[in-house]
Amino acid sequence: MADQGPGLELKGIAKAYSGRVLFQNVSVRIEAGRSLAVTGRNGSGKSTLLKIIAGLVRPSRGEAVFTLDGKIIPPGERNRHLGMVSPDLVLYDELTALENLQFAARVRGLKWSDRDLRERLEAVGLEKRAHRLNAGAFSSGMKQRLKYAFALLHRPGMLLLDEPTSNLDEAGIAMVEGVIARQKEHGILVVATNDAGELRYGDDILRLAEAIGSRPGQRL
Repeated sequence: MADQGPGLELKGIAKAYSGRVLFQNVSVRIEAGRSLAVTGRNGSGKSTLLKIIAGLVRPSRGEAVFTLDGKIIPPGERNRHLGMVSPDLVLYDELTALENLQFAARVRGLKWSDRDLRERLEAVGLEKRAHRLNAGAFSSGMKQRLKYAFALLHRPGMLLLDEPTSNLDEAGIAMVEGVIARQKEHGILVVATNDAGELRYGDDILRLAEAIGSRPGQRL
């Protein structure tokens, strides 16, 4: 039997902080080769929903079920199979781009050679900066590119992108679109965005403000 690709199902997910409902009753299923764009007003919980999917934040109700080869991957093991680009992702400013990737590879238990890692930096347009500058000296666009190198280090089955083209120029946006196209060839893609132009990255669109129907102060 052929291996089954990754799958993601959100089952009635809700999240509240201090009695304030961000969203509730979020239910959607995504199969391998498909993508979902999550949008909504500022504060509607787009980034929080991505963190729930990643297993970094617990929902107040419901669950996010990620499967691979027909097996459920528990939240605590999900990081082995997903990549994430987010404004919250911390880089090590005192390290070069190559050293950042070396550290990330060791943390993930990957035995990549420096040549392999340089190829990943080349794929995001940072090959000339691999060991010349510390990441703290990078422009915001270069840091965004390095975050993509982090996220794609292990060819993840699920890729989560929060504000995917933030701080990128035209060449950087073209790089992102190439990443998205390749991801959809083998895995799942979820994008959180307020940019109307980025909604085209989703085969399906989840509009939190419309899907939730919750009111500030409403309790679960």
